Amino acid sequence: MPGSCTGTRARRGAAVAAAGAALAGLLAATLQTGSSSAAEDHAACRPDGLYATPGVDVPYCTVYDTAGREKLGADHQRRVIGYFTGWRTGKDGTPAYLASDIPWDKVTHLNYAFAHVGPDDRISVGADGADNPATGMTWPGVEGAEMDPGLPYKGHFNLLNKFKKQHPQVKTLISVGGWAETGGYIDENGKRVDSGGFYKTATNADGSVNQQGIDTFADSAVAFVRKYGFNGVDIDYEYPTSMKDAGHPKDWPLANARRGGLNKGYAALMKTLRERLDRAGAADGRHYLLSVAAPSSGYLLRGMETYQSTKYLDYVNIMSYDLHGAWNEFVGPNAALYDDGKDAELAKWGVYTTPQYGGIGYLNADWAYHYFRGALPPGRINLGLPYYTRGWKNVTGGTDGLWGTAKATTCPAGSGLTSCGDGAVGIDNLWHDKDDDGKESPAGSNPMWHAKNLEKGIAGDYLTKYGFPAGTKPTGTYARKYDTTLTAPWLWNADKKVFLSTEDEQSVKAKAQYVVDKGLGGTMIWELAGDYGWNAGKGQYEPGDTLTSVMNDAFKAAPAYGARRATTDLPDQALDIDVAFTDFPLGDSNYPINPKVRITNRTKTTLPGGTEFQFDYANSAPGNARDQSGWGLKVVRSDHTAPSNIGGLKGDYNRTSVKLPASQPLAPGATAVLDLVYYLPTSTPSNWTVSFGGKTWALAGDLTRGTTVTDPGGPSPTPTATPTGGPTGGPSPTATPTGGTCAAPAWDKAAVYTGGATVSWKAHSWKAKWWTQGDEPGTTGEWGVWQDLGTC
Repeated sequence: MPGSCTGTRARRGAAVAAAGAALAGLLAATLQTGSSSAAEDHAACRPDGLYATPGVDVPYCTVYDTAGREKLGADHQRRVIGYFTGWRTGKDGTPAYLASDIPWDKVTHLNYAFAHVGPDDRISVGADGADNPATGMTWPGVEGAEMDPGLPYKGHFNLLNKFKKQHPQVKTLISVGGWAETGGYIDENGKRVDSGGFYKTATNADGSVNQQGIDTFADSAVAFVRKYGFNGVDIDYEYPTSMKDAGHPKDWPLANARRGGLNKGYAALMKTLRERLDRAGAADGRHYLLSVAAPSSGYLLRGMETYQSTKYLDYVNIMSYDLHGAWNEFVGPNAALYDDGKDAELAKWGVYTTPQYGGIGYLNADWAYHYFRGALPPGRINLGLPYYTRGWKNVTGGTDGLWGTAKATTCPAGSGLTSCGDGAVGIDNLWHDKDDDGKESPAGSNPMWHAKNLEKGIAGDYLTKYGFPAGTKPTGTYARKYDTTLTAPWLWNADKKVFLSTEDEQSVKAKAQYVVDKGLGGTMIWELAGDYGWNAGKGQYEPGDTLTSVMNDAFKAAPAYGARRATTDLPDQALDIDVAFTDFPLGDSNYPINPKVRITNRTKTTLPGGTEFQFDYANSAPGNARDQSGWGLKVVRSDHTAPSNIGGLKGDYNRTSVKLPASQPLAPGATAVLDLVYYLPTSTPSNWTVSFGGKTWALAGDLTRGTTVTDPGGPSPTPTATPTGGPTGGPSPTATPTGGTCAAPAWDKAAVYTGGATVSWKAHSWKAKWWTQGDEPGTTGEWGVWQDLGTC
């Protein structure tokens, strides 16, 4: 299954000796989103399904319009998010890629890679100093890389803010983690320190949530974005999955021991970040973005439950690449858009022939998009594109290498693997990493500009900078191949039996059209430095913006992205009923996927036996879900009914119906538990309805725009600006009764309250869960000290 042979990923790149805190700081370069009138109805700009921090007037309208769509600037109908890495400084003689090289008019967002989690649980870019790429380094004599003297720090951060002043529509996010720095960090000597990173900060050794570590990290992240002028935070945690031996091999000893609690820690991390950023945004008059780089592999996602954290994210960037690589012998595309029914790895494991899978191949971008579509509107999903290659040598079988095999006799030191693929090396592996013995890690990893030179038989003048002897030239013919079903190009060198999976104008244009047609929010690029342009003077390809221009051109005239999650009309009145997905078996034991669905009635009215619940789950899983509780769950509609997903999944959802048993009414405050079974991963089901007594309601926890919360026994609906619960499967808050009278004394900021004490505040009654002083009711969140007892 997809993973890494040695940590040899283009995402990892070289080690970044990163920078630390500079002087206390300026926001001037990034206040381009502006502040809005205090009277503006920010709730009207909240994206469909996005969680809002209780008690906080989040300034959504500084980023979103009144349809809940992100404002991207003139001529940008979709996002183009580019990862900009800190280590391509040019100081080692290899081609630099600096902020001045970014096509600023063709991107909408930039993610700086990477910051890391320090041993103290705080965000960090390393020790300060002149050699620090993020905050201290300079590039004298390089046109466009002159520092902005008005900023108290230098390095990449200075240049990013300098260019943002010229291109105020572009937002920047600090990306934290990455392949090499999820469970540790790279020190000033380029050595990896195995400090625990996200694994330790978010999850304790016993698998419980490390809320203290999370709070420390979140507070430091807020201070960081304020100090260095970022528009938000991007979390690249690889990976909070319960699948054993996932992520960097050096992290396995610590991560494997915590596997059972990684999802809970991840959900708590995202919720805390969302709330801290919302509070900071309200204070600063601007909405701060929160995003993640999410895996696309069905294998990794099976161990991430239903990815409960999506509701906290402005959008998800799918890493819809690294789907095949030299971590195993199956030769295939790095980033196919569709399945073709011939994937050798899936065939090996019986995916096409096991009836429960419905013939659905899951190592492709279309499948990954549909996975997240179960929980999100299409506009909160961005498709990842790789600007780098993956490849093998000594390939046998297949068609021009495609779906052939290439097995190595030995695996790189430190890979943790006893069996792996025979990765391409040498001139076919320009962006190589080194293994634990300091040797080249075979992976066929190249920037696309080098792959284009190989295709044309050109020996670029940069080869000596990468350690090749003068006079080195490509040998054999690198013939370009293209599979229209997969939407995947590759280079096949029949003389050397080398297969390099690539991207080029044809595939990128097709993927951009897919984004337009499906209503996706846009694309994410790893990484901008791999794009290419033709240098006629030198007669070679070099870093450029050809592929990014193809996307930008495709999106200019596109319609607005899809901002609504549901594909059918939902009621505009909602009931306060919570749905949580819990008790997932771990890792390889999680098949078939078998969670408990806990339905909690928080209304004042008993739900009678026979009450019907309906929900949508993504058709990344086939329409054959069932229950083991005798409730008679059935799939009443499937948008995709074909016997396979060759060429793509049709529609988005499987609509499911289940009824409370006639003998099992659900009283206020009570919980009913459904034992659910399905066979491929899906994100958290959404678009819930509940029906009884001849009427149908939505669920408040779906966070759907335009709904009002009511009680089935009450006289009228109660408007709610932003519901905060959700059928999320994350840690479930205590059931919150509604109603009551304001008999309790008013909350006093100076008073000390112990657990069980009740107060009244802002027309609500509140009960303290534990000792507190100075914490205002309504501002501490659903897991905070104050439990809302309802209006009075």
